Amino acid sequence: MDPMTVDLAATPVRDLNQALHAPEPEQRWRVRNPRGAHAIACGLTRPLSVEIDGHVGYYCAGMNQHAAVTVNGNAGVGVAENMMSGTVRIRGNTSQSAGATAHGGLLVIEGDAAARCGISMKGVDIVVGGDVGHMSAFMGQAGRLVVCGDAGDALGDSLYEARLYVKGAVKSLGADCVEKPMRDEHLTELAGLLKAAEFDEDPAAFRRYGSARRLYHFKIDNAY
Repeated sequence: MDPMTVDLAATPVRDLNQALHAPEPEQRWRVRNPRGAHAIACGLTRPLSVEIDGHVGYYCAGMNQHAAVTVNGNAGVGVAENMMSGTVRIRGNTSQSAGATAHGGLLVIEGDAAARCGISMKGVDIVVGGDVGHMSAFMGQAGRLVVCGDAGDALGDSLYEARLYVKGAVKSLGADCVEKPMRDEHLTELAGLLKAAEFDEDPAAFRRYGSARRLYHFKIDNAY
């Protein structure tokens, strides 16, 4: 059965989102001519399939639950922001704050991600095929960030318990972020994430980074 097709050159984004939130929506959707529009396919709560042909603006697939959203192009600021579950795949590059505050699900970025990828991540899995910009995983609380390329300055600054895997060079580590041993359990975990993202990479080529846990406790010397 062919998907329900919506052309945003003729239909407002508001009408598309209302249709996606209908009590009994179609299960498969194809969106044409997004032309950088903001907030496409936000807040979905059902296991829908939404494929978007072109570039999207801010907050595409934000607050996603259960749906599978694919963007055949680039995405603007905050793609998959506060995602709870489901899958969001960007076949191009993303702007800042991809996956910000996301609690669950899988975000796959096949190209590069700009600054603050995974900022304050709270359980999401993010797999990036290219590079990430500065301050990625800043204050990352839980979840996994996999970078198949390089990472910019201050990776993992003020990190909590998120796990970071990077194949390429890291320009600098942020406060309290350190390299950690890559044990068998981490190789197995990483292999599963790469498989889920459909990336053909060798887990043994990656390094693992995490919190040194030095910022967890109050120190009287820091009060002066």
